[in-house]
Amino acid sequence: MPVGIDDLAIYVPKLYVDCNDFAKARGIDPHKLEYGIGIRKMAIVDVNQDPACMAANACLKLMEKNGLQPQDIGRMYVATESGLDESKAMNSFVIGMLEQVYGEGSFEHAGGIECKFACVSGSYALYDNANWIRAEENNGKAAVVIVSDIAKYDIGSTAEYTQGAGAVAMLIKENPRLLAFDQKVTSTIITNEYDFYRPFGKETPLVNGNYSNLLYLIQVRKAFDSYKEKALRYGLIDLKDGESITDHIDLISVHLPYGRMGEKALAYLLRHEWRNLPRWKEVIREVGIEEPTPRDPRGTIESILADTEFMKADEKFRKLFMQTALYHEAFEKKMASSLKASELIGNLYTASMYMGFRSSLEFEYKRGTDLNGKRVGFGSYGSGSSAMVFSGVIQPSYKEIVSAMNLEEEIGTRMKVSMDEYEGLHRGIGRGLFDSINHSNKEFVLIKIGGKLTKKAGLREYVYTT
Repeated sequence: MPVGIDDLAIYVPKLYVDCNDFAKARGIDPHKLEYGIGIRKMAIVDVNQDPACMAANACLKLMEKNGLQPQDIGRMYVATESGLDESKAMNSFVIGMLEQVYGEGSFEHAGGIECKFACVSGSYALYDNANWIRAEENNGKAAVVIVSDIAKYDIGSTAEYTQGAGAVAMLIKENPRLLAFDQKVTSTIITNEYDFYRPFGKETPLVNGNYSNLLYLIQVRKAFDSYKEKALRYGLIDLKDGESITDHIDLISVHLPYGRMGEKALAYLLRHEWRNLPRWKEVIREVGIEEPTPRDPRGTIESILADTEFMKADEKFRKLFMQTALYHEAFEKKMASSLKASELIGNLYTASMYMGFRSSLEFEYKRGTDLNGKRVGFGSYGSGSSAMVFSGVIQPSYKEIVSAMNLEEEIGTRMKVSMDEYEGLHRGIGRGLFDSINHSNKEFVLIKIGGKLTKKAGLREYVYTT
């Protein structure tokens, strides 16, 4: 029984920072942000928004778009690393908001949890709910998986320009119109790492940037190797001599802390897949130098990063590799379209890969690509650290969904904020919940947070604005 993504909907907050303004304020070359990082605008939340109301807004859009009623939904999961409570799950906040529209108790049957494993948790939520439907535990009902996050870093930090906010809600059901997951090939890797983490009580993360980037590449590659072994074992893909398994994956969506990282991830994966194939001779001939190897045979992340001579040589090789005709062809066909939304929104943590998938569907369709039967490969990574690689096939009925996609219309009219306004919002000073910059209309917003000295400390109240 095919199970997968039937439809999806997005929510992006209506405020943004223009990266030219950001670059000027921080003394950065604007060219570096737009072309070196792959970001033009960073979405930011208003004072009356949080990950829960963004998740509820995305879910409401999904339900209204598909004419769904609460009785059609059997499960609701929210995956996030921007948790609001160390006990109360975010999906309960979301259900409470939705019941303002659909009626009290209307979602009481829709069980679920909040999933957390940094940016990979949405993929685990999809996997769990797809198997719930395959096991026929769903009693004919669909599942909703929502990924919602606020990517926030310290002002003045090197990661400050990789912020963003938004949510994606996905309808998971049997016989999906959009994408059916490939069975028996989903692969995961997990290890205990401190590449990126946020201790209790800290609003922004602690990041070991170079370590985290390299760990992302290595973990996704390991999960991909496991995926490849399963795909060949179960006959999902039949490799001919001289072929790479990437030749059988038409579109690739990966975790996107920033757009350029997606390009680097593709380059790393293709180097790994191609270096033992005949085409590698063509690559080396065009690059003009041999691929460097680390001096330390252990190949640990620590030893690689400590080998500064190798790191410098490898960076040079990577840049030259990404200029080759073979890489450029693969990038344009498989990934380029998935980066367009990231340029306009920024980092979405759990939602970044799925916003990328949404982006690739729209922009491939608009450039005339026949998506029917195309296989999409997903490379999901969450710091801490875990990676998941899986795939799915776009279904014949995809045009029902994709033909109506319009990213700018779905984002809606946005307001550019000044750097002073941005820093005030970032620090949480100067404005209360009722002093929002943007006037909300027909969406959920936060109106109250309980005081620290009351029995209702931390209580959060939301309202649907009209």
